[in-house]
Amino acid sequence: MDLLDWYRGRLSSRRLAVLLRHLPRDSALAHSLHGEAAEWATTDHLLAAVVDQLAEANWMFATVNRDEDSNPLDPPQPIPRPGAEADPPATDAGPASEPMPSAERLVKFFI
Repeated sequence: MDLLDWYRGRLSSRRLAVLLRHLPRDSALAHSLHGEAAEWATTDHLLAAVVDQLAEANWMFATVNRDEDSNPLDPPQPIPRPGAEADPPATDAGPASEPMPSAERLVKFFI
């Protein structure tokens, strides 16, 4: 099959759209549109979530059952997801960085 068949009239627009929509996940088009996220299926995301939850549960168990005089354990690092930054930049999101809402805005919020 040739893409020029669409231009020549031998391939309908509907058929071309169906072929493009059902390309495999590892196709060049899917990779260029979705980047690294195209390589991960729903099951991969679910498996990463399970591994993260298990690591967190083990960390909590070890933290609760450790000796009180020992150093605290570092929390587990989540499995890196596609499209997510490995180390998100540290931002100063403290209360001092955000302006206080006006009195009118507070009244509208609570009423």
